[in-house]
Amino acid sequence: MDVGSARFSELFGSFPTPIAIVTAMDGEGQPFGFTSNAVCAVSAADPSLLISVGKGSRTLPAIMSSQAFAVNFLAASGQVASQVFASKATDKFANTQWRPSAVAQGAPLLVDIALSYAECKVENAIEVGDHWLFIARVEGTAVFPREPLLYRRGDYGFWSPQNIDAAELSAVR
Repeated sequence: MDVGSARFSELFGSFPTPIAIVTAMDGEGQPFGFTSNAVCAVSAADPSLLISVGKGSRTLPAIMSSQAFAVNFLAASGQVASQVFASKATDKFANTQWRPSAVAQGAPLLVDIALSYAECKVENAIEVGDHWLFIARVEGTAVFPREPLLYRRGDYGFWSPQNIDAAELSAVR
């Protein structure tokens, strides 16, 4: 079977993913950001992660020029912001509180709606198809006691842990 873009999207839409807002500050002090579920850990030994940014993203020039960004993993309360940052709105930060990162060139940290965030400095950029992949060193983090926002097949959901103890787990096997 030929794997076209629709089939590829169906594959990656079949399971829930965390939602993040990737932010960066351009050289003129203007904040930029977009909603993403294309974030993954690269290495814990040398704390690093990878993001994928479309070539048409208005945030791309800010990441390229600053060589830094923040990944704000969203808590359940961040659904509206996720939708705003996924849109083509001209001022995505109008109704979003943020503070500048001290280590990621002022990239906006969305502390009120974040489950956690990573402050990153770009170490490598790779052009792949219609995207840029950025591998970055994580220079700072924070984690908050909130529930994560998840996304699957065009809809939002929330984490509902199923605490299974060791005896129940062995019975399932």
